[in-house]
Parts: sequence; C-alpha cells; structure tokens
Amino acid sequence: MSEGGLNAPTRHVIDWNNADFYDWDKINAETERVFDICHGCRRCFNLCDSFPRLFDLIDESETGELDSVAKADYKPVVDACTLCDMCFMVSCPYVPPHEFNIDFPHLMLRYRAAELRDGRGDKRVDQLTRTDRNGKLASLVPGLANWASDSDNGLTRPAMEKLAGIHRAAALPKFHGKTFALRAKNAPQAINAEAPARGRKAVLYATCFVNYNNPGIGEAARAVLSHNGVETEVVYPSCCGMPQLEQGNIAKVAEAAERVAAEMVAWVERGYDIIALTPSCALMLKFEWPLILPQNDNVKRLSEATSDITEYVVDIAKNEGLADGLQPLDGGVALHMACHARAQNIGAKAAEMLRFVPQAEVTVVDRCSGHGGSWGIMKDNFEVGIKVGRAAARQAATAAKSASEKSGGTAYVASECPLAGAHLVQGMERLKMDGKPEIVSSQHPIELFAKAYGL
Repeated sequence: MSEGGLNAPTRHVIDWNNADFYDWDKINAETERVFDICHGCRRCFNLCDSFPRLFDLIDESETGELDSVAKADYKPVVDACTLCDMCFMVSCPYVPPHEFNIDFPHLMLRYRAAELRDGRGDKRVDQLTRTDRNGKLASLVPGLANWASDSDNGLTRPAMEKLAGIHRAAALPKFHGKTFALRAKNAPQAINAEAPARGRKAVLYATCFVNYNNPGIGEAARAVLSHNGVETEVVYPSCCGMPQLEQGNIAKVAEAAERVAAEMVAWVERGYDIIALTPSCALMLKFEWPLILPQNDNVKRLSEATSDITEYVVDIAKNEGLADGLQPLDGGVALHMACHARAQNIGAKAAEMLRFVPQAEVTVVDRCSGHGGSWGIMKDNFEVGIKVGRAAARQAATAAKSASEKSGGTAYVASECPLAGAHLVQGMERLKMDGKPEIVSSQHPIELFAKAYGL
C-alpha cells in the first residue's frame, strides 16, 4: 500500500492474551515510535485533542523532539483519545499495510489495557459504563433517575460532578420504564405483504442505548422495516462492550462477544439478517469483536451477517426497492456523519437513505462531534469535547439554517450516534451566530425516515 492509498486499511488482530501486550517497556517503545512518526507528519492536528497535546509536548520540550519528552507525559495524550478511529480511517497515510504500520487508536487501547491490569483504571468510569446494570435499575424509577440526571438540576448535578466526576453541564441520556425489548414483545408488527422486500427476516440487536434510553429509535426501525415487508425480531442478550473497550477492559468485551454471538448466531442459522441500531455497536459486531476473538466461529459468522440499520435500508432500496408511501419532510436535515459509522467503511448510508425521501434537503456534517461515549461526559473532558466538536456544531447550525430557509420549514439535526447528536446540540447552543436555528434535540435518521413514511 502506497502512502495515502485509497484502499481500505488493514487492522491486525489485537494480541491481548500475549504477556508482551502488557509489557511497559514494549508499550513505551511502540508509543515512542508512533508518536515520533506523528510528530513528523502532523496531518491529524485538528482531529481531536490527542494530537495537539502530543505536538505541544514535543514543541515545548528541551530539544523540540520526542527524545526529550518524559514517558510519564505520554498519559495525557492517551487520555484524550476517544477511539473514534478517524485518524486511522480518514487521515493517517501510514496505516497498515504501509510499512510504518500505524494504528493510533489500538495503541491507545493497549496502553489503557496495561493501565487497567496494573490497577490504574478509573473506578468511577467503570461504574458508569455498566450500562445493563444501570439501565435495569433506572428503568425501575425512570422519573427519579431523569430528574436527578437533568443538567438543570442544581441540587443533584453538582453532587454527581463531585462524586462521580460527571460534568454538571453534560447532557445525559434519559431512561424509560419500558425497554425497547419489552415494547417489541408486547407490540407485534403487521408485515406489508405488498412490499418488494417481503420475505426478508431480520433480528434487531437492541443495543443498550436503544433498549434503555431511546426505544423510539428501535420502534421507528421496526415500523420502517415492517412497512417494507421485513419480519423483525428484537433480541438483547447484553451490551456489546463498547463502553468497556473505551476503558481498555478487553477481557470484558470478549465475554460480551462470546455471549451475544452465541445467541445471535442461532438466528442467523434460521435465515435472519442481524441489524445493529447504533453505529458503535455495529462497529463492535463487525470489526472489533473479530479482532479480539479471531478464532471464534460464532463471532466471525455474526460479523458477516451484521448490518447497520441505515445500511440495511439502503440495501433494500438497491436490491428490491422501497415500499411506496414516502412523503417530503416538513424541513431540511443537517446530518452528522457519526465517527463509528464512517469507521465501518460502508459510505454515507444515512445520507443515502434520507435522500430517498422526495425533495429531501440533506446536508452532511463530516466533522467529529467531540463526544466520545463515556469520555465526553466527564468533568475533565466535557469542555475539551465541546472545543473539538465546535467545527461540527458550526457546520450543523449553518446547514440547519440553510436547509430550513430552502425548505421553508423545520430545521432537523440528525446523527446515527444519539450521544453525538445530543452533544452537537449542546455545542450549537454555545455558538455565537446570527440567525442560529433553535434545535431542541437531535434525531436518528431512521426516525426521520419513519416520519417521512407517516409511521
């Protein structure tokens, strides 16, 4: 592969069961090698805060080179990485199979895994990332949970900031008393027998976020698929482990992968396609799990059978054709291209899908929102995330304003990553901009597609 080649990069298996993976001498040697190449290139200076931190460290050092930067000073660079994969997928000219063999996000993952093994993980973040436990508890008292987590709550949010390290201004997901899996069980869908894609069968992997925090995304997906003749089942064995991956807890991710893949493959054997409802989870099932458990046949089969929800709808449109009934939306859409959707290397499927809507006014926002999952809500990171996402927020605000003016209607902001969408809206609220559109919340593209169908 030549420098800057257009082929998809290659990702190596994560050798997390090898003792050398956690050897600090080897980790520091590899980190120094990669950081030195990054220092000589600097192409990623505006992607996230990791690279400005690295370059400032070097520029302010005694020699102006990496050799005078202390190994202990690498940590702030590692801590700023959100594992968004944009340096690997979009910017870096030295990714494998290039001889320099640079995979910055997976090096940061290795560093965090070694910290965790040494007992240096953040126990507060560990508790926050236990999404299944937290979701089950909060769903018992959703009103109380949502009251306590509201960013306008001057009583609880300062206490949460002090005790849990969650920034008091960070928007947090809401909880529901009735999960998506339970709603689906009690509300079977009528299948459109006249749809061109009738006969397809798909399992919706609910994901922890849709199951506990935003069942509306799942309901919209089921409605769109049923209208297009697709029989759907909703399955949720557990979280995919992305929150644990962000913390370097690869063993926990492997446990989740084995458990979920074993249950989902049974559906694949019955002729069902697998659909993930958020791009981070699709990325885990398709790409990260096979790198962590390369010998697991269930993981491999699940990876090959999985699609992102927007990818799946586009596949229907291109192969069988969509069912009739799409009507123009009452406004234009500023569509944020979620980082983990881009990392799947499938193209801008959400934009493709929304452009099937008649007279669609869709503008793609292609910068990182700066959120980074659990990273973005923490006290030390929230303002950094807002800064990193400022360009995307400005793009979104400008696009929403323009789309609204062209369509003469509502301005929508959408993202396949609901957390990124909420973070973008917060960033837009802080912009000083004439004629800035009032955006209360972001939506998933599948929700807008369901709206266009009148579902």
